[in-house]
Amino acid sequence: MQTILDIVEKGQPPQMELTRKAYGETLVAEGLKDERIVVLDADLAASTLSSYFRDAIPERFFDMGIAEQNMTNVAAGLSLQGKIPWISTYAVFVAGRTWDQVRNTVCYGKLNVKFGACHGGISVGKDGPTHQSIEDITIMRVVPNMTIVVPADYYETAKAVRAGIKYIGPYFMRMGREKVPVVTDPDDPFEMGKANTFLEGKDCYIVCNGIMIHMALVAAKELRDKDGLSVGVVNMHTVKPLDRGRLIECAKKTGCIVTAEEHSVIGALGGACAEVLGQEYPVPMRIVGVNDRYGESGAPEELLERWGLTSKEIAEAVREVVAMKKRK
Repeated sequence: MQTILDIVEKGQPPQMELTRKAYGETLVAEGLKDERIVVLDADLAASTLSSYFRDAIPERFFDMGIAEQNMTNVAAGLSLQGKIPWISTYAVFVAGRTWDQVRNTVCYGKLNVKFGACHGGISVGKDGPTHQSIEDITIMRVVPNMTIVVPADYYETAKAVRAGIKYIGPYFMRMGREKVPVVTDPDDPFEMGKANTFLEGKDCYIVCNGIMIHMALVAAKELRDKDGLSVGVVNMHTVKPLDRGRLIECAKKTGCIVTAEEHSVIGALGGACAEVLGQEYPVPMRIVGVNDRYGESGAPEELLERWGLTSKEIAEAVREVVAMKKRK
């Protein structure tokens, strides 16, 4: 079986799959084993694919209508009765419409509520800026007691769902809309708060998550072949709590860091890494992401290119920090 490194090395297109498909399938598989699991939806089951749970276990599926705030409070109440509620809706609605309930009920009470946040990022595409959530991780990250995971692909999403079920406390898992490259294997380890390394490097590390992992691997190959640079790639799937130890280790080893995420450059993965490094081990750093602007309606691939979320921008950021390091 070829690994993603083999596929990138040969320049082949990766296998593509929906993360939300893994979300729906895993909820069903775990729900059949654990009667505490319930799923709440706000008329978006066909989009979030919580419809799988609705069809398989209808007695524990609740369509709350277009009432996300009420849905969050109901989930809070169910958690207090010993249930493990999963809220399924778009990331923009969790971060926007339900923020008061998330902050003052779920997180303040440290309640065991899980958020399956779908359609995150600019690649939502034709739905446009009202549905392209590029600030959700920042908004969720600032709330005390919230854990945030951005799985890379189909297999990692399944593992993140299972991890979220076992974890006691507020849990935000962010997924996209489109099919994404499969970059992990079913047997790869997954532990919340512990980064996974795809490539080791001597000149720089790219710390990334979600769809940006495949782009980072492509950038690392280009930098090796064209620039002679040894660039590592780290999957920081857990944004909160961040794997501070691994991040600092990468900074000490190479003397520079680039982060890449399908999100605003303000306050998410890049911001979290900058906070750690700025206080504990300052090194030259660049953040690849959406530069403080809204998206617009369009094809996902075109939007990713126009908003600077490709291997080209990652490679250029690496060149910049390596040059900065040499000037120090």
